[in-house]
Amino acid sequence: MPLRRNLAIALGAVALCVPTVSACGFEASTNRPYTPAAGANADDGTLKVLGAVVVSANPGSGTFVASLSNDDTTTADTFASLTPGTGSDFEAATLTPVEVKPGALVNLATAGGVPVTGDFNAGNFLSVVVGFTSGGRVEMKVPVVADGGDFAGLDTSSPAATESPASASPTAEATVSE
Repeated sequence: MPLRRNLAIALGAVALCVPTVSACGFEASTNRPYTPAAGANADDGTLKVLGAVVVSANPGSGTFVASLSNDDTTTADTFASLTPGTGSDFEAATLTPVEVKPGALVNLATAGGVPVTGDFNAGNFLSVVVGFTSGGRVEMKVPVVADGGDFAGLDTSSPAATESPASASPTAEATVSE
């Protein structure tokens, strides 16, 4: 009788451990890159679009902001266009090209961002294509976030904006170190 009881306890212990052990596998979520942030990240080789969002103070309008990184250490590139991606329909304001020097990072939020208008609200996602003069293109889905909290004041398309995007200077850069 004690053998049966010990066997039953051992089998019960194994049954309790199977779900825990089976969660460890080659496709475990801890093996995939994940950045816990509100913005979306994407790259096209050496060009990276980081923390991209559309900040919206009012339904139907907002401002695209992101950080642009150029991992090429010898050649500059220029952010030249923002167009709708697959399934999105919005209008982006004409933008002043923003140079991203070799090994540098440019934060579009300090440059005023790119005003956009269309049929969207905070909580939606927009598919955007970020274009560079080198021909690099990054298509990504970016969240539309409310103009508040960490994003307060970044919607330059709102009437409350005190500085126009054309008068902002895209000079905020940092060198990317490896």
